[in-house]
Amino acid sequence: MESPYLDCIEACRKCMADCQYCLLQMSGKDSKNDCPLCCILCIESCSAALQFLMANSPYAKEYCIICAKVCQWCAEQCAQHDHKHCEDCANSCVKCMEECQKVVMTLSSEI
Repeated sequence: MESPYLDCIEACRKCMADCQYCLLQMSGKDSKNDCPLCCILCIESCSAALQFLMANSPYAKEYCIICAKVCQWCAEQCAQHDHKHCEDCANSCVKCMEECQKVVMTLSSEI
């Protein structure tokens, strides 16, 4: 696939997978913060951003802005837990946030 957004697309895919795994591992566990809710919403925001990036949509920037915000929130929440799956999820969320921010900066400079 030819796309200027390949790094962001891959980061969104990885983030979705790690959030899904975190969500499954947190099932039935007590959480004193917004994990696993953040994982559910992160999966949704990554999925939407991914679709708009893959379509090379003129609205990709807006979706990446939202995705970066949700990923940042999810990373903050999951980083508060000592579980390996939460640590992996937080790391993927940070990477996805950074890649989405790069896309936003690139698209902002094209205007």
